[in-house]
Amino acid sequence: MKNILLIGLGRFGRHIAEELFKLDHRIMAVDCDEARVNAVLNFVTNAQIGDSTDKAFLSSLGVDNYDAAIVAIGDHFQSSLETTSLLKELGAQHVIARAATDVHEKFLLRNGADEVVYPEKELAKWTAVKCSSQNILDFIPIDGEISILETKVPENWLGKSIIDLDIRKKYGVNVLGIKKNGTIELGINPETALDGNMSLYVAGNIKAIKKCLHF
Repeated sequence: MKNILLIGLGRFGRHIAEELFKLDHRIMAVDCDEARVNAVLNFVTNAQIGDSTDKAFLSSLGVDNYDAAIVAIGDHFQSSLETTSLLKELGAQHVIARAATDVHEKFLLRNGADEVVYPEKELAKWTAVKCSSQNILDFIPIDGEISILETKVPENWLGKSIIDLDIRKKYGVNVLGIKKNGTIELGINPETALDGNMSLYVAGNIKAIKKCLHF
């Protein structure tokens, strides 16, 4: 369980609050809009109505006591930038800020953000990859070009084993595990024959995976 300071409770911030709640984290939620604060009360531990660009208000929250601070402000970049900078000035341990453009991302990183999330860009990449093949069920970017994909077993792989396919040697792509009947199994036996009721989790460079899966 972690203590999280969440600033900005629009649609993105609300979704974060709900997901953090499911993961049993303690959340302090902040927004200058009372209606937005009221909308997340069922998902957070505490909530405050206030202006996060006000240094005195932000200081009163004891930002250095939180494991992470998330700046989810999406409709006013100047406020997001000022909030991010103030959080680091006040001793925040780890600041994650939302960006809406590449320029925003650069400025946030220069002004104190330890990490930047770019939802629109990440969703666009996820959608483009997922739409590239009907076999792709899910896509998780890891770092740069390295990704994990969940894919249906390609038709020409049916009845073959991981050893038979030898995709690690041929493409530099690793099979991490399988999912069958809703159960995920990691570290599978490389001699297991693949069938149409399985999906595979594969990891590697996205270009190598694309070549391997022919999408």
